Amino acid sequence: MGTRLTLLATAVILAAALPATAHAADSGTPCPGSATCVDGQLADGTPYTFAKPTRWNGAVLVDLDFAAGGLSSALTASLLRRGYAVGGTTRTITGWNIARAVDNQAAALGRFETAFGRARYAIAEGRSMGGMVAAGVAQVYPGRFDAAVPMCGGLGGAVGQWNQKLDTVFTLKTLLFRGTALPVTGIPADVPGTQQQWISAVTAAQATAAGQARIALAAAIGQLPGWGLAADGSTTAVPDTADGVEQGMFLALAGGPLPYLGQAVSSRRSIEQLAGGNPSWNTGVDYARQLTTAEPSQQNAVRRLYERAGLDLRADLGRLAAAPRVSADPAAVRYLERGIVFTGDLRIPVLTVNGTGDQISTVAQQHSYDALVRRAGNASLLRQTYVRTAGHCTYTTGEQQAAIDRMLTRLRTGRWPDTAPRTMNGLAAAADGGPGRYLPYTPPRFNRMYPAVGRPGCASRDARIGSETDVRPSMSERAGFTCGG
Repeated sequence: MGTRLTLLATAVILAAALPATAHAADSGTPCPGSATCVDGQLADGTPYTFAKPTRWNGAVLVDLDFAAGGLSSALTASLLRRGYAVGGTTRTITGWNIARAVDNQAAALGRFETAFGRARYAIAEGRSMGGMVAAGVAQVYPGRFDAAVPMCGGLGGAVGQWNQKLDTVFTLKTLLFRGTALPVTGIPADVPGTQQQWISAVTAAQATAAGQARIALAAAIGQLPGWGLAADGSTTAVPDTADGVEQGMFLALAGGPLPYLGQAVSSRRSIEQLAGGNPSWNTGVDYARQLTTAEPSQQNAVRRLYERAGLDLRADLGRLAAAPRVSADPAAVRYLERGIVFTGDLRIPVLTVNGTGDQISTVAQQHSYDALVRRAGNASLLRQTYVRTAGHCTYTTGEQQAAIDRMLTRLRTGRWPDTAPRTMNGLAAAADGGPGRYLPYTPPRFNRMYPAVGRPGCASRDARIGSETDVRPSMSERAGFTCGG
């Protein structure tokens, strides 16, 4: 680990030595009038952009995606008014190379400090993959960053997250589309065509009682929300009936502006190309057991819809148990492990934000991150918050501002301020005038926790990734995490 940190520090120094320009950036977006902007490229060609307000509070936010439109966002305007410097990179070069994206945040911070001087508080933050990267920064760069605010990030880690997505798609294929060419892994080059095939197939299944029952089962096993966005992006009401929950599951899978199946196809293709194979497996997975950990409303919906369709739920679970399993390519697993495996090793405070109806970064993944942090004895450094919202990263400006302001208070005082929903909603309303939607919430246990800590009866690593036995120790195993028994 010491060698890695030395190499990364050298890379940051070299990157900081490259020239930058202090002018309007962000694809031609003008620098806000009350700020000074700097932009340029990191050593690997990744663009970066920063804006520092005239009255700077000493805090700088570094975001994976800022240079791809951040200067024009309402959140940036709000942050600059409050004295924050804001900026970061894009994912255009790194994509699913998470390790490089994490390193780039430290390199970008170096560029900011070369231009403007050392920040008093450096905070990694971001949404979606940016949330995963921000949490990765907290683990890898506690000496360069002071805190992290990951929002709607895949905090089950890349390995766990893509195993969870495999569960959903595998269940759909096994129970609804067994005789078709719809791919579960090995996504072909025609990604748009494959996405449309999957979405069309699930949409057709939704028109039948049997299809609805099996869609509900697949979504419950994959821990998708039972609440979704309509096709026009509007938020539907939180459902309170079995039909409503199933409709929400369907919208999460194949409806709305960002369907789960679309992302499951496109990102898996990207990952398989980068990793040189399939990094996901379901060997040794008990899907009947996973169903028992779904939200109670989802379990109820599955039972009721199976009864209405005249289907035998136990028989379908038996078909899943008997279906040939998917084994991972060990080299591809190692690729995702090198990106980031969350171990719970925190040295700086982290405040997470997640929507309860997020279909991409499912809320159960927050449980995994919390469990690992507690296992490592670092619970005092973590606070997790939840927002009652459907869709991926669908927060208001005020809700995001509230989380960032709470973290700044934590850094200034050395103690956690109140992050209860009532307080967070008051801060959100003060920031943008709209009502906040923070709520008390306990996420379900993440089914595909990786590394698997404290889970009775989980299989050995050889069984989990397939029949290969000549596998170097994983990052999680080197860190001392093993399957609980």
